[in-house]
Amino acid sequence: MAHSCIHWFRKGLRLHDNPALMAALMDCKEIYPVFILDPYLHNNTCVGINRWRFLIGALKDLDCSLRDLNSRLFVIRGKPEDVFPKLFNKWKVTKLTYEYDSEPYSLCRDKMVTTLAKEHGVQVIYKISHTLYDIERIIEENSGKPPITYNRLQAIVKTLGPPKRPISAPTMEHMKDVKTPYSETHEKKYRIPTLDELGQDETVLGVELFPGGEKEALRRLDEHMKKTEWVCSFEKPQTSPISLSPSTTVLSPYVTFGCLSARTFWWRLTEVYQGKKHSDPPVSLHGQLLWREFFYTASVGIPNFNKIEGNPLCTQVDWDTNPEYLAAWREARTGFPFIDAIMTQLRQEGWIHHLARHAVACFLTRGDLWINWEEGQKVFEEFLLDGDWALNAGNWQWLSASTFFHQFFRVYSPVAFGKKTDKNGDYIKKYLPLLKKFPAQYIYEPWKAPRSIQQAAGCIVGKDYPHPIVQHEVISKKNIQRMKLAYAKRSKDPAESPSKKQGVKRKGSSVVDMLRKKIKTK
Repeated sequence: MAHSCIHWFRKGLRLHDNPALMAALMDCKEIYPVFILDPYLHNNTCVGINRWRFLIGALKDLDCSLRDLNSRLFVIRGKPEDVFPKLFNKWKVTKLTYEYDSEPYSLCRDKMVTTLAKEHGVQVIYKISHTLYDIERIIEENSGKPPITYNRLQAIVKTLGPPKRPISAPTMEHMKDVKTPYSETHEKKYRIPTLDELGQDETVLGVELFPGGEKEALRRLDEHMKKTEWVCSFEKPQTSPISLSPSTTVLSPYVTFGCLSARTFWWRLTEVYQGKKHSDPPVSLHGQLLWREFFYTASVGIPNFNKIEGNPLCTQVDWDTNPEYLAAWREARTGFPFIDAIMTQLRQEGWIHHLARHAVACFLTRGDLWINWEEGQKVFEEFLLDGDWALNAGNWQWLSASTFFHQFFRVYSPVAFGKKTDKNGDYIKKYLPLLKKFPAQYIYEPWKAPRSIQQAAGCIVGKDYPHPIVQHEVISKKNIQRMKLAYAKRSKDPAESPSKKQGVKRKGSSVVDMLRKKIKTK
């Protein structure tokens, strides 16, 4: 039977290593590549303008690649459960394919769409290609519980062997008996929206440093893989958080949106490593991909992973609610130039180095402002091009010392940390030009500069740039004591102690069932 098929693009915005797309082309006479602008996922509350621009770029690139195969992309607005029944009927669809997505909302959505498809006599096929491994298999290999240490994850995937090799992109040969029907009104009905149509003001945008799309992703991958020595010696902690150009690959946005396959990235690295001395996980580039796998696995196996309440591994800290502090942090008005420069880069460019993320996350939560990490998570989701649900939630829990990491007494200084790699404050001067005339002695602490120096710099603290929002030396010590109390409260029950809890048993195979039993990792 020759099928009329919809391939539903979601995160896997690429042609290479797309097994679900290849499944769509099997025994197919008509293919409809579809992307749905889902109001739950694609709205101006949780998607900032840089993320919108990246997504539009990725969709344009995808449409261009599909047109090279005599096909094209159909972009449709609406809830998937409302959209698909209409498309099934209109296009006489008999098969639906998509890439598996492990986020809770996605699982619920896909279950609903699958039910609707079956009611319409539509066959549903999904394939795993957003992660290196089948996450459920990792959990299964760990006695039905997610590994909550990186070493444990490494041990499990070692028994599974290397990830599957990526598959090639479809060619005209795959499309020789397949067509994509479209009408003259296609552009009017199904075209990719502009930023203006999405309610975004393009005039606030800066230079696009990281254009979206598969072609750009593969170009950047090729560029980095040519730097053999750099790839082999890469150690993430040794890269600079405040270099004036990125000291890492910045391939994370492309992997997040699925413009670049994680498996393709893994095997390209393997080729470069072959026969050479190279760094190892967790600090190597392979190690970074395994960190991604670690947080994906945790997000599948731990209920309410992106929340404090109902999250059985998360230390229940009595965070403050302080809208003024939160707004000052979000809008780069804390009075600490290092923190404000990072938050400015985040807003302008949509990307910051992982150690810069550490600094501002610690500052917002346990370090200084004592604000709930869920609030920081929302800001990163809006502004980061690589704002991935699982990684974002996992890293905020880690950096707030709520889950995974428990050395809460190790606090990033909003002054000393930046000075380690940038004594002159060139990074601050780039993103906070208002402070660029301050001498290096005061660039991290302009409030300490004599009035005459502030006047000479053309920036009066308290008038042109804010006073520090807190006294770091005082508040950080107070917050360490507050964290001690939170940990002490939890450790009264040995089973609830973060240092004791090594794994969580899942009931059945559900990814959302509550934990029943805490078991130490083997």
